Parts: sequence; structure tokens; C-alpha cells
Amino acid sequence: MELARATNRGVRLRNRSALLSKVFLDGPLTRQALVRSTGLSQPAVSNVVADLIDEGLIAEAGAAESDGGRPSMMLRVAPRFAFVIGVDVGETRVRVELFDFAMAQLASVAYPLDPRRTEPAEVAGHVLAGIDAVTARAGVGVDEVLGVGIGVSGVVEQGREAVVHAQSLGWDRVPLERLIAAGTDLPLHVDNGAKTLGQAEMWFGAGRGARHAVFALVGSGVGTAVVTNGVTYRGASSSAGEWGHTTLVYGGRPCRCGARGCLEAYVGAEAVIDRYREARGGHPVPGDDEESQLATLIDAAGTSAAARRVLDETAEYLGAGVANLINLFNPERVVLGGWAGMALGGLLPAVREAAGRQALRQPYEQASIELGLLGVDAVALGAATLPIARLLTAGGVRSANRRVTEQIELHG
Repeated sequence: MELARATNRGVRLRNRSALLSKVFLDGPLTRQALVRSTGLSQPAVSNVVADLIDEGLIAEAGAAESDGGRPSMMLRVAPRFAFVIGVDVGETRVRVELFDFAMAQLASVAYPLDPRRTEPAEVAGHVLAGIDAVTARAGVGVDEVLGVGIGVSGVVEQGREAVVHAQSLGWDRVPLERLIAAGTDLPLHVDNGAKTLGQAEMWFGAGRGARHAVFALVGSGVGTAVVTNGVTYRGASSSAGEWGHTTLVYGGRPCRCGARGCLEAYVGAEAVIDRYREARGGHPVPGDDEESQLATLIDAAGTSAAARRVLDETAEYLGAGVANLINLFNPERVVLGGWAGMALGGLLPAVREAAGRQALRQPYEQASIELGLLGVDAVALGAATLPIARLLTAGGVRSANRRVTEQIELHG
């Protein structure tokens, strides 16, 4: 009897998870569309949808267009059921953004960082200040926030608490989750920034519909999220995807990680600006920060042979790096994102050509190389989906903990 009850609970939770996830990712949808897309019976869909409406997770959103007969009602997630916060811990700033349950951005704040010295305590302080700032601006109570997702540079080692290893920042086993948790009771979810960017683009952007994709984040540093069969590949300790620290030129330019010839030492924003400085005979590149300096380089390319040469070389380096991704992972899509990746978007045709010269012909012809669709907010948006993903897995049960999630996965 107890086994039957447990099995029924597991089936019920799995059905809730499937229907809520479908409405969240693809809504608005009718009940009939949910029957077709999930394979659940009409009674099962009706019962679960009724529960989700009663609990405030989804709402009816008007009648669907009809060719005759009784119109069907569209279903969508209820925007004010819960709120989530996404944080992008970059190398030049900490960006904190607040979203409703429909992932509409309600407030945003950014705090600059000194890229020469990124102190963990300072980062934690900015995150906590940002949580207070965005909730106050939007008039949202902290108790209405489902959780905080944080995307950060470096390797994020998961465990009882997330620990960050980021050689480029000088961070070694930094207990970032503990530092932030000291100032808030909100649930925290910490992951690598390239992986949160990849999740955002998979859910809402250039990765939708793909099962095998690679998402490249090009900013001050460089990283990727590798998605295979719809799941992010993490490796033995979650360090998979450190594309920026694959060797492009043996014994080449020094990289911030301590090695030489890494891809990041050629295509990361800091490296591109440094190569332009060298091309200018050592004269500093105008601009107050990396973003303005990279913009100066791009603007100068129309009149400066040195600037044009640096950008042409950057396209070649990026193309070679993308070719490596295509040869290694055989993706359907390679998506370039990150603030520097978006700024360098005009190089995309040249990147494609360079990748075509370096990659194996058959996997290259099967892959598309595209720009991300979500812009510079992709890391924070993807980070905000981390508490949402936990909620969807738990069938919308806000109090669900790891044990409940494990039960769902076990019975699923």
C-alpha cells in the first residue's frame, strides 16, 4: 500500500513537472496542445492544470483562435507567482537583475570591479547590495523571491556549498556561496557564467530546438557550455567547457592562467586590446575600460590598417577555436555570446570562413555558427533560471528540497 501511494505521488509530481515545464518554456498553450505534446491523457492534463491554476502557478490568458466550435483557453505561467534574481559576476562588473516568473526583467543594477584585483568579499558585498537594490526598486518583498542564481567566471565545484576556482582572477577554492549566504537567507545557486549563458540561450534564444550545441562566452575571458542531447556536459568536477584555456599556439602569448598560447590569450577582450596596443607601437588604447577600448578598436577599423589587421587576426583565431569545437563535439549549432562576442559580431562571416578552413568538412557542413540572441544580459538571465529549473523539476512545489527533487527523478 505504501509503495502504491509513493508511486502515485511520483507519477503525479512527474506529470506536474512535465506540464508546468511545457507551459513555462513554450506557452501560452491550450490544454489540447498539452495533451498532444506531453502524451498525457485529457483527464490527467485537466486535473493537473486545475491544480496549477488553483495554486497560482499558471493562469488562463484568453481564448485561442478558433475555426469554429467552442474556443480553447490559452494557458501561461502567472508572472507574479514568484520572482527570481540573476547575477552575472564578470571581470569588470557585477550585474544583478530581478525577473518575474514569466522572466520579464523588472529591475537591474551594476557595480564596477577593478579587473586587476577582484576580491571575493567585494563581489559578495556587491551581490548582497544588488539583491536589496533590485527588490526595493521593483517593490518586491524578499520573501517573494524564489532564489538567487549566480553566474561566475572559473570552475564552480558543486557540493554542500559551491566553491570557485578561477586562476585568471587569482581565486583558489573561494567559498563564494558561503560568503554570500552570510548576508541572506535566500536559496543560492552558483554556476559557471558560460553555462548559465548556455542555459538562457537554450531556453529562450539561439539554442532553442537544438539537442547538441556549444555556447561560447567571449568577454574578458573565454569559456563554453557544451550541451549534448539537451543536457549540459560538466565533466568529472564541473570544469568541462574551459575552451579559453585550450592551446591555440604552443609556446605562444602568455595567458592569465599562467600557461602560454591559450585561446583566451588571443581572443579574450583583454588580449585583443593588448594586441591592438602592440600594433599601435605600445601606445595605450583610448577608453576608460575594456568595453570602451574594444569599441575604439572596432570604430578605428574603417580607417586604421593596424586596427583592421587586429580584427582580421581575431576572426582567424576565433574561427580556429570554433573549428576545434566542431571537430570535438559535432554540434548542430555553435553560438557566440558574451559582451565581447556580441561587440565583435561583425566578424561572424569571417569567423565562419576561418572555421570552414580548419574544421573537418562533414561536421562543419552540419553545424551552424550564430550569434546569441539575448545580448549582454544572457549570463544573468541564465543564472536566474537556476532556481526556476529546480522549481520546474519539483512540479512547482516551492518548499521542495533536494530530497523531493530526488524522489521525482527516481520515479521518473
